[in-house]
Amino acid sequence: MAVVDVYDINRSKVGEVSLNQAIFEVPIKNHLLHEVVTMQLACRRSGTAATKGRSQVRGGGRKPYRQKGTGRARAGTIRSPLWRGGGTVFGPQPRSYAYKVPKKVRRAALKMALSSKLQEGQLLVLEDYPYDTPKTKEFVKVMNNLQVRKALFITSGDHPALSLSARNVPYVQVMRSEGLNVYDVLCHDYLVLLKPAITKIEESLTT
Repeated sequence: MAVVDVYDINRSKVGEVSLNQAIFEVPIKNHLLHEVVTMQLACRRSGTAATKGRSQVRGGGRKPYRQKGTGRARAGTIRSPLWRGGGTVFGPQPRSYAYKVPKKVRRAALKMALSSKLQEGQLLVLEDYPYDTPKTKEFVKVMNNLQVRKALFITSGDHPALSLSARNVPYVQVMRSEGLNVYDVLCHDYLVLLKPAITKIEESLTT
């Protein structure tokens, strides 16, 4: 059972909390993390690239010149793929790149991502964010006090003051515990958990 310090917004220790060993202290397998991150990035692709085939390109309704006697190759339309301005052969069309990996693999990879942050000393537990009104200046002060940059904040529920305060701060993201995922954990340098969120994370990953 891992025991980590709990800090306030001034980075003063106010207590300790025990983390579930089955979630925050699991062996890390890089190939699983890679598999899940690749899946997440594929699912985020818009897949809107498209080109026009010969039937979609404007023009080319009539035969450009007669079939025989010109000494040129036969041509039925100026929109042939062989002609400049013609259609594209086998060009990209709108499609979905999304696919899924098994749920067990996704859960295991998330546990590994959390464990990696704990092992690297990049996981902080915050007692609470006490401000009720959005103030970006106050949030930046908290970031400086915690000595973190490029951080992912995890809350147990909606926290409008924190979300709005961090909205314009670069490299910072605020997310509810339900949205916790491998890619966002790994692409931020620090993972900051509000203390109430730990219970929800452990409940969702142990059931």
